[in-house]
Amino acid sequence: MRPCLGTSTTTTYVESASGVGEGGRSGLTAFTVAILFALALLFSPIFLAIPGAATAPALVIVGVMMMSPVAKIDWEDYSESIPAFITVLMMPVAYSISDGILLGVISYVLLNACAGKFKKISVTMWILAALFICKYIFI
Repeated sequence: MRPCLGTSTTTTYVESASGVGEGGRSGLTAFTVAILFALALLFSPIFLAIPGAATAPALVIVGVMMMSPVAKIDWEDYSESIPAFITVLMMPVAYSISDGILLGVISYVLLNACAGKFKKISVTMWILAALFICKYIFI
C-alpha cells in the first residue's frame, strides 16, 4: 500500500541500475532525469500507444547487465551466497524488486547473526532488517 503523498520507502527501479552502470551517481544525474521525466509527460499519449511488450527487450538487456555481479559472489560462504540467492530468486517470484531486496537484507542479517559473524553486520543493516521485518508484520 502506497502512502497518500510520495512513494514507498522501498521503491526501486530497474532503470536505476542502467543509470549507475553508465556512471550516473551525482545529483546532477537525478536532476536531469527529473527534467526529462517532466518533458515526457507532454508526450505521454504517444508513449501510451506503445504496447508494454515492446519494452521487454530493453528490460532483458538491463536484467543481463544486473546479473554480471553475480559472478563475484563468494558461493562458498553460505552467509553471503544464501542471501544473494534469496534476493535474486525472490525478485521474479514476488514480482517485486523491492521485496527481493528486503528479503535479501533480512536473510543476510539473520544468517550472519546465527553464524556468529556479528562484526560483519553493520548497525545500519540491523536497523534496516528490523524495519523490513516490521513492514512484513504490520503491512
